Amino acid sequence: MSRILITSGPTRQYLDPVRYLTNASSGRMGAALAEAAVAAGHQVVVVSGPVQVAYPAGIEVIPVVSTQEMLDACRGAFAGCDGLIAAAAPCDYQPAAVAPQKIHKSGSPWRLELVETPDVIASLADLKPARWIVGFALETEDRRARAMQKLARKSCDLIVVNGPNTIHSPDTSVEIFDRQGRLLEAFAADKRRVAQAILRVIERELI
Repeated sequence: MSRILITSGPTRQYLDPVRYLTNASSGRMGAALAEAAVAAGHQVVVVSGPVQVAYPAGIEVIPVVSTQEMLDACRGAFAGCDGLIAAAAPCDYQPAAVAPQKIHKSGSPWRLELVETPDVIASLADLKPARWIVGFALETEDRRARAMQKLARKSCDLIVVNGPNTIHSPDTSVEIFDRQGRLLEAFAADKRRVAQAILRVIERELI
């Protein structure tokens, strides 16, 4: 069996001590994937942003807040794993500067300068030759084309594509593509069943 790293949930990028940017990720799919992997006999390490879901008992869970923290934790864990399932939704942007005190209303417009956060999956590419990576792509338009661009840019072996209607929902529908752009499988069900189906594809194609 394999030792699998799973990223799950959102990250937060603080604007000041009390406000932050984030993504609307519940962590339900990450938790379902961890449960499916444990049930299949795999060892699991989860790097999780702030979520309210529960992960399977007995697995290693590394809590993080920011995208940089998620990257740092993944860098530390990935070298000891056989593969990565990147189900998290890291925040892609962060403020150029974080205010040290709470920002108060001034009666005038407030312009916020944002810069990109590090790309967690792409940043692990140098560790990839002996390992596999499965990415997730939540897209609102041109799903297949954008997912294939992401797969190539991030050096993924498979990409799981879904839409925004799955956010905070107990159900989801996904399509799984390989590096050649072939549709391997499509599933629509509750997230636990879909996670089990995704894991079966990963076992068949990569493990």
